[in-house]
Amino acid sequence: MSFVHRFALLCTTFFACGAARTASAPSLPHVPTGFSIERIATVESARELAIAPNGDLFIGTLGNDVYVVANAQSSRPQAPLVFAHVDDAPAAGVALGRDTLYIGAQFGIYRVAYSPHGARSAAASPVRIATVRTSGRSRDHVTTTLAAVDGALYASVGSSCDACIPELDSSRATIQRIDLATGHMTSIAIHIRNAIALAINPSTSTLWAGVAGADALPLGHPYEIFDAVSLQRATPRGAVDYGWPSCYENRRAVTQWPADCSNVAVPRVILPAYETPIGATFYPNDPHGRYAFPDAYRGGAFVTLHGSWHGPSQGLPGYVPPRVVFIPMRGDTPARAADWNDPNVQWSEFADGYQRGGTIARSGRPTGIVVAPDGSLFLADDLSGAIYRIRPKMP
Repeated sequence: MSFVHRFALLCTTFFACGAARTASAPSLPHVPTGFSIERIATVESARELAIAPNGDLFIGTLGNDVYVVANAQSSRPQAPLVFAHVDDAPAAGVALGRDTLYIGAQFGIYRVAYSPHGARSAAASPVRIATVRTSGRSRDHVTTTLAAVDGALYASVGSSCDACIPELDSSRATIQRIDLATGHMTSIAIHIRNAIALAINPSTSTLWAGVAGADALPLGHPYEIFDAVSLQRATPRGAVDYGWPSCYENRRAVTQWPADCSNVAVPRVILPAYETPIGATFYPNDPHGRYAFPDAYRGGAFVTLHGSWHGPSQGLPGYVPPRVVFIPMRGDTPARAADWNDPNVQWSEFADGYQRGGTIARSGRPTGIVVAPDGSLFLADDLSGAIYRIRPKMP
């Protein structure tokens, strides 16, 4: 079980996690020359992010509360306030519809009305619209990530273990499409271990997922993946099959789980093993805000990597560091094709400095990430609770 999953269970059981707090500020992450980064708020155990057209920033947490930072784009963002509370921690996933905030919690997906005119708290309690982890047992992977586009809502539900057959229930190790009128869920991806990082490409409306792979495979494998789920060929069951726990990477079979891997999905983007993708967002092709990023970033994807719990005791020379990476894209095609001998060719590091060398000493672990209407990039951190705003430096 990864650190974040152990922490989530501990948090849910023993602590009032998710409370806004004042903390001693760690050193800021490093960003490329020409950019500035500032800490605009602190929300304990901050996870996924969603931003409204007026610049209000919503923050899911590993606790029971979802926060809002009003006017997050402005020179004086307001202090974090609890926008909504659910008795179903961790309330880690957030997504915005036209007039609705959706919350992905451990056992349910909730909706609560949101006014685009800037309400600072929910007018009514969240209403459960769908149920996940229907066995009522958790074990591993307790967060539910959401993504919304064109009236569709998607939810990722991780597996109950590192590698197991059968699963505790049919919602596990899947990505679900939720009918907002009935709450009915349809699996659009199956055998996908933990698709924590969901993102919509705004230029194509394609659903992408960053997926954390299994642990007990040869050292350095499996590569983590980031893939265009809705562009993959579905099985006769109507869902894309990613092959977990029997298959991984480029249709390789797991020795202890022999299977025919010839029809499982081959991902478009690969990342080094043990990185753990947590959040993802696409930069618009045609940003109009004051803080629009340079042309090289437009249309590309940012993915937050939580860093490894694997270290020297698992055979690695050190702990894989937390960081934010950038993947250049042309529509839904990566600028560079995957090299199955080298998982480092498709991305570049955008934000780092979270970890001291290969040690476990860390100042933060990036989680949620989102692009604001003014072009700014917002970034969350569930270790320090920091909410950062990244912008190009102005002349």
